[in-house]
Amino acid sequence: MYQATEDTITVGALTVRFLVEASASNGSAAVFECDVPSNARMPAPHSHDGFEETIYGLAGVTTWTIDGETVEIGPGEAVCVPRGQIHGFENHGSVDARILCIATPALFGSAYFREIGEVLAATAGGPPDLAALGEVMRRHGLTPAPPSAA
Repeated sequence: MYQATEDTITVGALTVRFLVEASASNGSAAVFECDVPSNARMPAPHSHDGFEETIYGLAGVTTWTIDGETVEIGPGEAVCVPRGQIHGFENHGSVDARILCIATPALFGSAYFREIGEVLAATAGGPPDLAALGEVMRRHGLTPAPPSAA
């Protein structure tokens, strides 16, 4: 039986906690929670060709841009990001948000977030090293968005 880890991974202003890794689902799904503080955003908009990502709101509101369309996800609401669609999110609110994310199939996992977190931590709060972020993303099956996208 697989037990969720209590470890949280720091990714810039965000924190991530994996509930189901690929190894626990025979690669069918990866499930993780993401805490998004007020006025925080995902560090790097991207797309992925190998898996879908479903987002379910648990607390607060996150604003998603998916292939140029904006959608707000609050508690009890969900959206699926199909393969190949550029997406990113932010929390414009004054309340911290929490989302549940499900990647199907589970082609990436906690190692991706740990590596991205290390790249962001190395900048000491300054602008992220986009080349280093892109390298990690591509290694884990994600494609960085062009600078003006998402």
